[in-house]
Amino acid sequence: MAMAAPQAPTAEQATAHINILITGSDIGPEKLAEEARAISPRVKATILPNKEALAQLAAEAEVIAGSLPSSLLPGAPHLRWLHSWAAGVDVTPEIMASEVTFTSSKGNGAIPLAEHVVLLMLMLSRKSAEIMHAQQEHRWAKTVHGELTGQTLGIIGLGNSGSDLARKAKAFHMRVIGVRRTPTPNPDVDEQFPLDRLHNFLAQCDWVAMTAPITPETKDMMGEAEFRAMKPSAHYICISRGGTANPDALLRALKEGWIAGAGLDAHAIEPLPSNSPFWDAPNTIVTPHYGATTPLTYRRGADIFLDNLRRYVRGAPLVNVVDKEAGY
Repeated sequence: MAMAAPQAPTAEQATAHINILITGSDIGPEKLAEEARAISPRVKATILPNKEALAQLAAEAEVIAGSLPSSLLPGAPHLRWLHSWAAGVDVTPEIMASEVTFTSSKGNGAIPLAEHVVLLMLMLSRKSAEIMHAQQEHRWAKTVHGELTGQTLGIIGLGNSGSDLARKAKAFHMRVIGVRRTPTPNPDVDEQFPLDRLHNFLAQCDWVAMTAPITPETKDMMGEAEFRAMKPSAHYICISRGGTANPDALLRALKEGWIAGAGLDAHAIEPLPSNSPFWDAPNTIVTPHYGATTPLTYRRGADIFLDNLRRYVRGAPLVNVVDKEAGY
C-alpha cells in the first residue's frame, strides 16, 4: 500500500481541532462519528445533514470522509485529506491538480470479492443455471459437469483481491498464474507475466479473473485480440470494473463462441440496462456488482479510515494513499 504523510503539524496545529466532515458511511455516519471522536479530543466530527449543506461544510473541513464532487474542491481551502469509501477510485483532473492527500478503502472487499470469483467459477463449471432452471420445473436433470481441480486460473491484477483469490484457488488444487505491472513474489502464484506477455498468459488459462482497477492502462485491455487469444473452453470473470473489457468484443466473444462463458459482476454501464444483451448472453451469469457488499467489508473500510485518523492525529504516514498518476 502506498504511504505518505501530511506535513508535520506545528505546535499550534497539534492542539487545534481537526474538523472532519462525514458525508456518508456504510456502518452509519453516527457510529463512525462516535468512533472518530473517541480517537482524540481534537477530533470534531460533523455529519452531513443534507446535500444542500455540502458546499458550506466542505469549506470548513480539514478532513472529508466520503464523497466530494470535484467541483467543490476549490471551495474547500482547508481540506488536507479526502478519504473514499470505495476501494477503486476515480482520480479526476481536479483531484490530480490538488495537493489534497487522497486515500481509498483498498483491501476492504478483497475477501468477499475473491469468494465471489470462486462462486462464479463453481456455478459455471457445475452448470448451475441449468440445474436451477430444472428445479423450477421440478425436473431431475442429472448431468456431467466439470471440476476446478487441475485447471489454470489466470488473475489479471494481483493486488488485495487477486492475492486473496490466488490463495483460495490453491485450496481447489488449481494452477494459478497472474499478470501484474510490477512482479512481486507471491507464494500462491505459480507464474507471473508482464503485461506485454498478456496473450501468452491468456492462452494458458481455463479461467481469466479480472481484478485490476480501471486506469488508462487497463481500460479496454480485453479486446477482440485478447478474447480470441483465450481457449474456446475458457471463461472470463470480472469483479473489478467492467470497463477493463471492451463490451462489444466481450459480447461477440460470448455469442460467437470465442470463449465458453462469463461471470460478470462488474459492467461497463451500471446499473446494467434492462435491454442490455448481456442479460441473455450465452452461458453468462450476471450479478449486480455486489461481490463486496457485506457488513464486514463496510467494517473493514471504516477501520482503514479510523486507523488513518489515528496516524493523522500523530502526524504519521497514512496508508492506502492513492497514487494520483497511476490512478490507484
